[in-house]
Amino acid sequence: MIATTPPPAREGSFKARMHQQREEALVHAASRLLGEKGFDAMTVDDVAYAVGIAKASLYKHFPGKDELCAAAMAHIARRMDAFVRSLDDGRPAIERLWALVRRSLELQLDDAMPLLPSRNSSLREPLAACEDYQSALAAVNQRVLGWIAEAQASGHLAAGWPAEVVLCAIHARSADPMLELLQSTGRYAREEIVERVLVTCFDGLKAR
Repeated sequence: MIATTPPPAREGSFKARMHQQREEALVHAASRLLGEKGFDAMTVDDVAYAVGIAKASLYKHFPGKDELCAAAMAHIARRMDAFVRSLDDGRPAIERLWALVRRSLELQLDDAMPLLPSRNSSLREPLAACEDYQSALAAVNQRVLGWIAEAQASGHLAAGWPAEVVLCAIHARSADPMLELLQSTGRYAREEIVERVLVTCFDGLKAR
């Protein structure tokens, strides 16, 4: 086989790749800082510093904090959608729901941003206008609602609960203060905290 040398990348394509890589780095940094600080406390200076660029360079990618954080939340929603899709592997619906809640709890213990912001967060307004976020969130919700219906039909969840109520209960676990309270006691290991919250969640939803 004759080795060939690929033609040098054009300057324009190189700049485009660098622009894309920097934008991805900004989104990842914003995702992490949203979990650690929250929307109101996080600043664009924090994100620029985390990526190692000037704030002026950040504004070449995003016009402001709202747009940056909406892009970060869209990234979080797409990542959760991919995780949810990976659970459609033939296991019972109740096991998929347990795995989803477990993942949400583990992300919270890692200070990751939950899929849904709190009701009083200033982030809710920019998210309402972000089509990427809304599309990914709708995909997650549609799939999980299907699992809930399956789990109710199989008798693993109480059939009397509206599916939307169960969905809200599952999403609420991603911001459950119970984890932080148990962790603050210093008496429980990480896995034990997750298991206890899982049991209290699904015991209240199971068929009786």
